[in-house]
Amino acid sequence: MNVFGIDFTSRPTRRKPISSLHCTLEEDVLCAGDLEEWTDFTAFELALQRPGPWIAGIDFPFGQARRFIETIGWPRGWRDYIRHAQSLTRSEFREELNAYRRTRRSGDKEHRRQTDIAAGSVSPQKLYGVPVGLMFFEGAPRLVASNVTIPMLQYGDPKRIVVEAYPGVLARQLIGNRSYKQDTRKKQTPDQLTARLDLLDKIVNGRLHNRYGLEVKAQRELCEDPGGDHLDALLCAIQAAWAWQMGLAGFRAPNLVDPVEGWIADPLPFRSVSNASPKFLERD
Repeated sequence: MNVFGIDFTSRPTRRKPISSLHCTLEEDVLCAGDLEEWTDFTAFELALQRPGPWIAGIDFPFGQARRFIETIGWPRGWRDYIRHAQSLTRSEFREELNAYRRTRRSGDKEHRRQTDIAAGSVSPQKLYGVPVGLMFFEGAPRLVASNVTIPMLQYGDPKRIVVEAYPGVLARQLIGNRSYKQDTRKKQTPDQLTARLDLLDKIVNGRLHNRYGLEVKAQRELCEDPGGDHLDALLCAIQAAWAWQMGLAGFRAPNLVDPVEGWIADPLPFRSVSNASPKFLERD
Protein backbone atom coordinates (compact mmCIF):
# COMPACT_ATOMS: atom_id res chain seq x y z
CA MET A 1 0.00 0.00 0.00
CA ASN A 2 1.25 3.50 -0.82
CA VAL A 3 1.26 5.71 2.26
CA PHE A 4 1.95 9.44 2.27
CA GLY A 5 2.79 11.59 5.26
CA ILE A 6 2.18 15.28 4.59
CA ASP A 7 3.33 18.10 6.84
CA PHE A 8 1.07 21.01 5.91
CA THR A 9 1.47 24.77 6.17
CA SER A 10 -1.07 27.55 5.72
CA ARG A 11 1.22 29.56 3.46
CA PRO A 12 3.71 27.39 1.52
CA THR A 13 6.89 29.06 0.29
CA ARG A 14 10.38 27.98 -0.75
CA ARG A 15 11.52 28.57 2.81
CA LYS A 16 8.55 26.73 4.35
CA PRO A 17 7.11 24.27 1.81
CA ILE A 18 4.56 21.52 2.30
CA SER A 19 6.58 18.34 2.89
CA SER A 20 5.34 14.97 1.61
CA LEU A 21 7.04 11.65 2.35
CA HIS A 22 6.14 8.66 0.16
CA CYS A 23 6.22 5.38 2.08
CA THR A 24 5.21 1.82 1.28
CA LEU A 25 3.41 -0.53 3.65
CA GLU A 26 3.84 -4.28 3.24
CA GLU A 27 2.16 -6.32 5.95
CA ASP A 28 3.36 -4.54 9.12
CA VAL A 29 6.52 -2.95 7.69
CA LEU A 30 6.45 0.73 6.72
CA CYS A 31 9.40 1.84 4.57
CA ALA A 32 10.12 5.54 4.05
CA GLY A 33 10.97 6.55 0.50
CA ASP A 34 11.13 9.75 -1.52
CA LEU A 35 10.50 13.18 -0.08
CA GLU A 36 8.75 15.94 -2.04
CA GLU A 37 8.46 19.63 -1.17
CA TRP A 38 5.65 21.76 -2.60
CA THR A 39 5.99 25.53 -2.58
CA ASP A 40 2.37 26.27 -3.52
CA PHE A 41 -1.11 24.84 -3.06
CA THR A 42 -1.40 23.83 -6.72
CA ALA A 43 1.15 21.06 -6.21
CA PHE A 44 -0.77 19.88 -3.13
CA GLU A 45 -4.05 19.84 -5.06
CA LEU A 46 -2.48 17.85 -7.90
CA ALA A 47 -1.07 15.33 -5.42
CA LEU A 48 -4.56 14.74 -4.00
CA GLN A 49 -5.69 13.81 -7.52
CA ARG A 50 -3.02 11.17 -8.09
CA PRO A 51 -4.60 7.80 -8.90
CA GLY A 52 -4.81 5.35 -6.00
CA PRO A 53 -4.71 3.18 -4.16
CA TRP A 54 -3.09 5.25 -1.43
CA ILE A 55 -3.72 6.64 2.03
CA ALA A 56 -2.32 9.94 3.29
CA GLY A 57 -2.00 11.38 6.78
CA ILE A 58 -2.06 15.18 6.69
CA ASP A 59 -1.15 17.42 9.62
CA PHE A 60 -3.88 20.02 10.01
CA PRO A 61 -7.29 20.01 11.75
CA PHE A 62 -9.97 18.81 9.34
CA GLY A 63 -12.80 20.19 11.44
CA GLN A 64 -13.90 22.57 14.17
CA ALA A 65 -15.34 21.89 17.60
CA ARG A 66 -19.07 21.15 17.65
CA ARG A 67 -19.50 23.78 20.37
CA PHE A 68 -17.95 26.45 18.15
CA ILE A 69 -20.01 25.47 15.09
CA GLU A 70 -23.28 25.46 16.99
CA THR A 71 -22.57 28.66 18.96
CA ILE A 72 -21.37 30.78 16.04
CA GLY A 73 -24.28 29.57 13.90
CA TRP A 74 -22.38 27.99 11.01
CA PRO A 75 -24.08 25.09 9.16
CA ARG A 76 -23.86 21.95 11.30
CA GLY A 77 -22.85 19.43 8.63
CA TRP A 78 -19.10 19.02 8.12
CA ARG A 79 -19.05 19.69 4.36
CA ASP A 80 -21.59 22.48 4.78
CA TYR A 81 -19.51 24.46 7.25
CA ILE A 82 -16.37 23.79 5.21
CA ARG A 83 -18.13 25.36 2.22
CA HIS A 84 -19.15 28.30 4.40
CA ALA A 85 -15.52 28.83 5.37
CA GLN A 86 -14.55 28.56 1.71
CA SER A 87 -16.99 31.35 0.83
CA LEU A 88 -14.95 33.75 2.99
CA THR A 89 -11.70 35.44 2.13
CA ARG A 90 -8.75 34.67 4.37
CA SER A 91 -9.13 38.03 6.13
CA GLU A 92 -12.91 37.55 6.52
CA PHE A 93 -12.36 34.11 8.04
CA ARG A 94 -9.82 35.55 10.45
CA GLU A 95 -12.21 38.34 11.44
CA GLU A 96 -15.11 35.92 12.06
CA LEU A 97 -12.95 33.93 14.46
CA ASN A 98 -11.60 37.07 16.15
CA ALA A 99 -15.10 38.52 16.49
CA TYR A 100 -16.25 35.28 18.12
CA ARG A 101 -13.36 35.45 20.57
CA ARG A 102 -14.31 39.00 21.56
CA THR A 103 -17.77 37.85 22.66
CA ARG A 104 -16.46 35.11 24.95
CA ARG A 105 -15.29 35.30 28.54
CA SER A 106 -11.68 34.61 29.42
CA GLY A 107 -10.87 30.91 29.32
CA ASP A 108 -13.75 30.17 26.95
CA LYS A 109 -12.67 31.89 23.76
CA GLU A 110 -11.43 28.88 21.80
CA HIS A 111 -12.92 25.39 21.87
CA ARG A 112 -11.23 22.06 21.31
CA ARG A 113 -12.71 19.02 19.70
CA GLN A 114 -13.00 15.79 21.69
CA THR A 115 -10.09 14.40 19.67
CA ASP A 116 -7.99 17.51 20.44
CA ILE A 117 -8.55 17.06 24.17
CA ALA A 118 -7.52 13.40 23.95
CA ALA A 119 -4.46 14.14 21.80
CA GLY A 120 -3.32 17.27 23.63
CA SER A 121 -3.62 19.46 20.53
CA VAL A 122 -4.74 23.09 20.46
CA SER A 123 -8.10 24.47 19.33
CA PRO A 124 -8.58 24.53 15.54
CA GLN A 125 -9.75 28.13 16.01
CA LYS A 126 -6.20 29.20 16.91
CA LEU A 127 -4.84 31.93 14.62
CA TYR A 128 -1.58 32.84 16.34
CA GLY A 129 1.65 31.01 17.13
CA VAL A 130 1.06 27.85 15.10
CA PRO A 131 -2.00 29.12 13.15
CA VAL A 132 -3.90 25.84 12.86
CA GLY A 133 -7.10 27.82 12.19
CA LEU A 134 -5.57 29.09 8.96
CA MET A 135 -4.31 25.59 8.15
CA PHE A 136 -7.92 24.39 8.47
CA PHE A 137 -9.09 27.28 6.27
CA GLU A 138 -6.62 26.47 3.50
CA GLY A 139 -6.64 22.69 3.78
CA ALA A 140 -10.18 21.48 4.48
CA PRO A 141 -11.86 23.06 1.42
CA ARG A 142 -9.20 21.48 -0.79
CA LEU A 143 -10.00 18.07 0.66
CA VAL A 144 -13.69 18.56 -0.11
CA ALA A 145 -12.92 19.70 -3.66
CA SER A 146 -10.59 16.75 -4.31
CA ASN A 147 -13.32 14.16 -3.62
CA VAL A 148 -10.98 12.02 -1.54
CA THR A 149 -12.45 9.66 1.01
CA ILE A 150 -12.11 10.88 4.59
CA PRO A 151 -13.34 8.12 6.91
CA MET A 152 -16.46 9.18 8.83
CA LEU A 153 -16.52 12.60 7.12
CA GLN A 154 -16.61 12.26 3.33
CA TYR A 155 -17.33 9.34 1.01
CA GLY A 156 -15.30 10.01 -2.11
CA ASP A 157 -12.93 7.98 -4.24
CA PRO A 158 -12.33 4.80 -2.19
CA LYS A 159 -8.81 4.45 -3.63
CA ARG A 160 -7.72 7.91 -2.42
CA ILE A 161 -8.03 8.05 1.36
CA VAL A 162 -7.01 10.88 3.67
CA VAL A 163 -6.88 10.92 7.47
CA GLU A 164 -6.00 13.71 9.89
CA ALA A 165 -2.57 13.29 11.44
CA TYR A 166 -1.00 15.02 14.44
CA PRO A 167 2.73 14.28 14.90
CA GLY A 168 2.86 15.83 18.36
CA VAL A 169 0.87 13.08 20.06
CA LEU A 170 3.17 10.42 18.62
CA ALA A 171 6.39 12.29 19.38
CA ARG A 172 5.42 12.88 23.01
CA GLN A 173 4.91 9.15 23.53
CA LEU A 174 8.56 8.57 22.59
CA ILE A 175 10.55 11.60 23.79
CA GLY A 176 8.16 13.38 26.13
CA ASN A 177 7.97 17.16 25.85
CA ARG A 178 11.50 17.64 24.53
CA SER A 179 11.74 20.29 21.81
CA TYR A 180 12.80 18.70 18.53
CA LYS A 181 12.08 21.39 15.91
CA GLN A 182 12.21 25.13 15.34
CA ASP A 183 11.51 27.20 12.22
CA THR A 184 13.34 30.30 13.48
CA ARG A 185 17.03 29.86 12.68
CA LYS A 186 18.29 31.79 15.71
CA LYS A 187 16.36 29.49 18.04
CA GLN A 188 17.60 26.22 16.53
CA THR A 189 19.84 24.27 18.92
CA PRO A 190 22.03 21.13 18.96
CA ASP A 191 19.71 19.71 21.63
CA GLN A 192 16.85 19.78 19.13
CA LEU A 193 18.91 17.76 16.64
CA THR A 194 19.71 15.27 19.40
CA ALA A 195 15.98 15.01 20.17
CA ARG A 196 15.16 14.37 16.49
CA LEU A 197 17.80 11.64 16.32
CA ASP A 198 16.50 10.08 19.54
CA LEU A 199 12.96 10.19 18.19
CA LEU A 200 13.94 8.48 14.95
CA ASP A 201 16.05 5.93 16.81
CA LYS A 202 13.09 4.91 18.96
CA ILE A 203 10.86 4.69 15.87
CA VAL A 204 13.15 2.40 13.88
CA ASN A 205 14.15 0.28 16.87
CA GLY A 206 10.69 -1.05 17.59
CA ARG A 207 9.29 1.26 20.25
CA LEU A 208 6.13 1.76 18.16
CA HIS A 209 5.26 -1.87 17.60
CA ASN A 210 3.12 -2.52 20.68
CA ARG A 211 0.89 0.51 20.16
CA TYR A 212 0.96 1.02 16.38
CA GLY A 213 1.63 -2.53 15.23
CA LEU A 214 4.29 -1.35 12.79
CA GLU A 215 7.95 -1.85 12.04
CA VAL A 216 9.38 1.33 10.51
CA LYS A 217 12.40 1.72 8.25
CA ALA A 218 13.50 5.32 7.65
CA GLN A 219 16.64 7.23 6.78
CA ARG A 220 18.62 9.38 9.20
CA GLU A 221 18.52 12.26 6.69
CA LEU A 222 14.97 13.01 7.80
CA CYS A 223 16.48 14.44 11.00
CA GLU A 224 18.62 17.00 9.19
CA ASP A 225 15.73 19.45 8.68
CA PRO A 226 15.84 21.74 11.77
CA GLY A 227 12.22 22.74 11.26
CA GLY A 228 11.23 19.11 11.80
CA ASP A 229 8.93 19.03 8.77
CA HIS A 230 10.59 16.00 7.18
CA LEU A 231 10.47 14.01 10.41
CA ASP A 232 6.89 15.13 11.02
CA ALA A 233 5.97 13.83 7.56
CA LEU A 234 7.22 10.41 8.68
CA LEU A 235 5.11 10.62 11.85
CA CYS A 236 2.07 11.49 9.70
CA ALA A 237 2.75 8.45 7.52
CA ILE A 238 2.97 6.21 10.59
CA GLN A 239 -0.44 7.40 11.78
CA ALA A 240 -1.95 6.87 8.32
CA ALA A 241 -0.46 3.36 8.14
CA TRP A 242 -1.89 2.57 11.58
CA ALA A 243 -5.35 3.68 10.45
CA TRP A 244 -5.07 1.49 7.36
CA GLN A 245 -3.91 -1.53 9.35
CA MET A 246 -6.73 -1.09 11.85
CA GLY A 247 -9.33 -1.03 9.10
CA LEU A 248 -10.49 2.45 10.08
CA ALA A 249 -10.05 3.59 6.49
CA GLY A 250 -12.64 0.98 5.55
CA PHE A 251 -15.34 2.60 7.71
CA ARG A 252 -15.41 -0.26 10.21
CA ALA A 253 -15.96 2.07 13.17
CA PRO A 254 -18.52 4.62 11.89
CA ASN A 255 -20.08 5.47 15.24
CA LEU A 256 -16.97 6.29 17.24
CA VAL A 257 -16.41 9.77 15.83
CA ASP A 258 -18.41 12.97 15.95
CA PRO A 259 -19.19 13.61 12.25
CA VAL A 260 -19.14 17.36 12.87
CA GLU A 261 -15.65 17.42 14.39
CA GLY A 262 -13.63 14.64 12.78
CA TRP A 263 -10.82 12.66 14.40
CA ILE A 264 -7.04 12.37 14.68
CA ALA A 265 -5.63 9.10 13.33
CA ASP A 266 -3.70 7.86 16.34
CA PRO A 267 -4.48 5.05 18.80
CA LEU A 268 -4.32 7.30 21.88
CA PRO A 269 -6.96 9.92 20.95
CA PHE A 270 -9.03 7.45 18.93
CA ARG A 271 -9.47 5.08 21.85
CA SER A 272 -10.23 7.97 24.18
CA VAL A 273 -12.84 9.34 21.78
CA SER A 274 -14.42 5.91 21.34
CA ASN A 275 -15.17 5.87 25.08
CA ALA A 276 -16.97 9.23 24.93
CA SER A 277 -20.42 9.85 26.29
CA PRO A 278 -23.57 8.89 24.35
CA LYS A 279 -24.24 12.56 23.58
CA PHE A 280 -20.89 12.76 21.78
CA LEU A 281 -21.89 9.84 19.58
CA GLU A 282 -25.08 11.51 18.31
CA ARG A 283 -25.05 11.85 14.53
CA ASP A 284 -26.71 14.54 12.41
